[in-house]
Amino acid sequence: MRRILSSLFAALILGISVFTAPSSSWAYPFWAQQSYASPREATGKIVCANCHLAKKITQAEVPQSVLPDTVFKAAVKIPYEPGLQEIGADGSDVGLQVGAVIQLPDGFTLAPQDRWTDEIKEETEGVYFTQYSDDQPNILLVGPIPGDQHQEIVFPVLSPDPATDSNIHFGKYQIFVGGNRGRGQVYPTGEKSNNTVYTAPVSGTVSAIDDGENGAKIVTINSADGESTSETIPVGPALIVGVGDAIEAGIPLTNDPNVGGFGQVDAEVVLQNPVRIYGLLAFFAAVSLAQIMLVLKKRQIEKVQAAEGV
Repeated sequence: MRRILSSLFAALILGISVFTAPSSSWAYPFWAQQSYASPREATGKIVCANCHLAKKITQAEVPQSVLPDTVFKAAVKIPYEPGLQEIGADGSDVGLQVGAVIQLPDGFTLAPQDRWTDEIKEETEGVYFTQYSDDQPNILLVGPIPGDQHQEIVFPVLSPDPATDSNIHFGKYQIFVGGNRGRGQVYPTGEKSNNTVYTAPVSGTVSAIDDGENGAKIVTINSADGESTSETIPVGPALIVGVGDAIEAGIPLTNDPNVGGFGQVDAEVVLQNPVRIYGLLAFFAAVSLAQIMLVLKKRQIEKVQAAEGV
């Protein structure tokens, strides 16, 4: 009985630790999913930018037009210098991880794997796709995954068919894309991470720099009125002030360790009606045939004129 109780207790502790201990995989998109019903605000800003404050380039490549019920690729490029490292939560140097969110038009979804081509399977190796929520299959997420292996993330997308869904119509649609590399500077709770600049809360003189818990530094500032204010600097950012320095409120106390950032871009895709394609091909064929007939008619006239000696 004791052995059984011990096993149950150990399993309980393990379960609690799994669900409560911080995890690097929670960096994104976990926070966005938990805090926002949609990844795109009414202003057009993708919510990842609320925590990842630095702006970086993100590129998107999609076909100009697609046919109904067709699998196509939407590629999100997240470029950065290879081998770049950032500050981890414990202050150590770690490789950048990347993530991407793509908000497709209603009706567009992740293509089923049995319709993926060999090329798509090769390009998506090691990439795992999730829906933003159960009722939004058109919003897809990837990450975090190692950035040095995935600076381009390919989303296999299945276009809808208006013939089977009356809510879908042929025409132009917008796609909203966000790409992130590295950790954020702010948590959704409003607290700063250790991947950002720490600034002086008040003006005054640095009176002491003490060691805190887990490698943190506690900077004490004495203001002109004699009050003391402390700012805790977590492990990671490097202090750029010393005891006795006179500082102003808002100036940096540390360097900026962040090397990542977030970027977003819009793209457009046309859900093309096959009948229009067939009509366009028929028009081209008719024009080509007319041109050929004109050339043949011109040559016939030239032969008649030559025979009559004109």
